[in-house]
Amino acid sequence: MNETYAVPHMTNAPDFNLDSELEATQGWDDPDGADEYVDDADDFESGYAEPDLDEPDPEELSTGDLDLAERHQLRRVASLRTELEDITEVEYRQLRLERVVLVGVWTEGSVEDAENSMAELALLAETAGSEVLDAIYQRRQTPDPATYIGRGKTEGLREIVQATGADTVICDGELAPSQLRNLEDRLKVKVVDRTALILDIFAQHAKSKEGQAQVELAQLNYMKQRLRGWGGNLSRQAGGRVAAGAGIGGRGPGETKIETDRRRINTKIAKLRRELRDMKGTRDTKRQERRRHRIPSVSIAGYTNAGKSSLLNRLTDAGVLVEDALFATLDPTTRRTTTSDGRVYTMSDTVGFVRHLPHQLVEAFRSTLEEVADSDLILHVVDGSHPDPEGQISAVREVFAEIGATDVPELVVINKADAADPMVLARLRQREPHSVVVSARTGEGIAEALRTIEGELPRPSVEFTALVPYERGDLINRLHQHGEIDSMEHTGDGTIVVGRANEDLAGELAAYPVG
Repeated sequence: MNETYAVPHMTNAPDFNLDSELEATQGWDDPDGADEYVDDADDFESGYAEPDLDEPDPEELSTGDLDLAERHQLRRVASLRTELEDITEVEYRQLRLERVVLVGVWTEGSVEDAENSMAELALLAETAGSEVLDAIYQRRQTPDPATYIGRGKTEGLREIVQATGADTVICDGELAPSQLRNLEDRLKVKVVDRTALILDIFAQHAKSKEGQAQVELAQLNYMKQRLRGWGGNLSRQAGGRVAAGAGIGGRGPGETKIETDRRRINTKIAKLRRELRDMKGTRDTKRQERRRHRIPSVSIAGYTNAGKSSLLNRLTDAGVLVEDALFATLDPTTRRTTTSDGRVYTMSDTVGFVRHLPHQLVEAFRSTLEEVADSDLILHVVDGSHPDPEGQISAVREVFAEIGATDVPELVVINKADAADPMVLARLRQREPHSVVVSARTGEGIAEALRTIEGELPRPSVEFTALVPYERGDLINRLHQHGEIDSMEHTGDGTIVVGRANEDLAGELAAYPVG
């Protein structure tokens, strides 16, 4: 079979003509001749990735969107356990999920209360990064002082752990150090309680320097009473010159390693308290500045995942992180906003509360929670779609009592009206007459909530009538921001203003009487 192939021109070929070859290239750089190469351009494929038009512009993202994207970059692998030796399937920036079994002791309340508590514990466990395999709870007068659930239940729990392949047991309560040690000895897996679980979530989500110091302080206070040595190494004595290089202050007639570690923890706690005291000074200075200018403050508080950050974004366009997770945001956010008549006030988002909030956290976050106690109005956000909203209200008000915020005026904001049962909303409105129903997602009821907030803000108490010269426009501006103007009349001598202001501003206006 004969085939014909085209032979390319060669410079040493006898029929090669340079002039004809150059003439053939005349139109290559001519724009008018570009149409001849359109087909070739359509077939061209670039080696660079095409831009995704669906992805938002990074410059248009809020700080909350960026924080959420950074948090979701840490993916979790559900098919792997922490006990496996072969981790080749785990990619970079992926975490292996812990497989956990939940255990609860029901001492008071109804069955629904016990089930709601276990459901909340499951959400906490998933937020911390674990896979819940099973959950059990029992009815007891009081938790067993030795093993929390009793000897018989401990044996049954051990069988469940072995059958499911779990590597962690989470107890719905705060365990004593002896209970923790006994359960780990008998179950042969790691055991954590509700307090340690919440502290772990806080450690994952804290971003600011103050928040990280507060969480570390709470963890050290919790850990200090639960130091435990494996193989008895923390009980060994190291005295004299064989104190493992501890040096001055570490040598003694028989100081054990557990005592040395506890002393180091106490030293770290003292350092953190000093740092937080300095940070508290900065916060107090800002608070005093707002008080000096008589700027009202509103605090958004409530149960975790009730929608506080979403409400703050809806009311002030703050752009903070929003995620359907427990304790998604820990660091407080304050935004300056104005009423419909121009008065300036601040609105702050605070850390969420939960049932049996660890006292270590309340103590560590006291400087942050003082913002709630010193505010002029508290927006108590309640999740209207939750199975037990009344329980949430009671748990939050227990924390209010602990931080001394019971005397602050409170407005109950029933959120998530778009997903809540209308009968539940009606029951809550009847139980809490001073309340509003909103949906931070759809915007329902936000206008009514703003009107109610403006009506609840403290109003200036001193009435005045002043003839303000035109060169004192700064006084008129301050009146718009921090006072109330009933009437204004422009005359040849100045502006006659009638209204109410605070004592300092009214004192300055007294220098410009009418007539």
